Amino acid sequence: MSLSKTTNTYNRQNWEDSDFPIVCETCLGDSPYLRMAKEKYGKECEVCARPFTVFRWCPGARMRFKKTEICQTCARLRNACQTCLLDLEYGLPLQVRDAALKIKEQIPKSDVNKEYFVQNMDSELAKMDEAGGKCQNASDVLAKMARKAPYYERNRPHICSFWVKGECRRGEECPYRHERPTDPEDPLSNQNFKDRYYGVNDPVAEKMMNRASEMPNWRNQRIKQSQHFMLAT
Repeated sequence: MSLSKTTNTYNRQNWEDSDFPIVCETCLGDSPYLRMAKEKYGKECEVCARPFTVFRWCPGARMRFKKTEICQTCARLRNACQTCLLDLEYGLPLQVRDAALKIKEQIPKSDVNKEYFVQNMDSELAKMDEAGGKCQNASDVLAKMARKAPYYERNRPHICSFWVKGECRRGEECPYRHERPTDPEDPLSNQNFKDRYYGVNDPVAEKMMNRASEMPNWRNQRIKQSQHFMLAT
């Protein structure tokens, strides 16, 4: 059900209306027969709290339904998917991308400043579309960590809470997964949209960055190999 005019402090003229979402290939799924449900001003953006057009769809068979979580303005400011909030080009958490490209995000977090900033960026993004946009070169580490193909396992259904309790009676017809849940003390079980969007305290990003720091540097290996070859000759 659409939101009323009194449920948000924004001027209704600044509410976002769009015809198609900005999502990654993984969230779209591998089904060529994709049907989307569109709800105008269906919910508030998880970041800026501005009402926007919500899209909902099923990415494939035995997959859970997905929907857009943030507005297109916030998604374009960070070049992120509206659903999973991962980078559209590399499929990585925004904290990993910002650390590799040395990007310092300056989006305000307070309600008043954020409202003013988002309203002004709408016109700026429109100008960038007319100019053709900008692009940045990724570092070697970011190129190695980037996904080369969609990861559709991310669209799997959630774990069935009734099966965990031993009370699920649906059997194979249950649309949820019958698997043991992960450890509740695992940092990956505590995730939220705002931390992932702003690139702060994202457990998935921290795990990937720790793994990248343990990867051997190929340049140092080349230097050592060349030095060893010169000494051998």
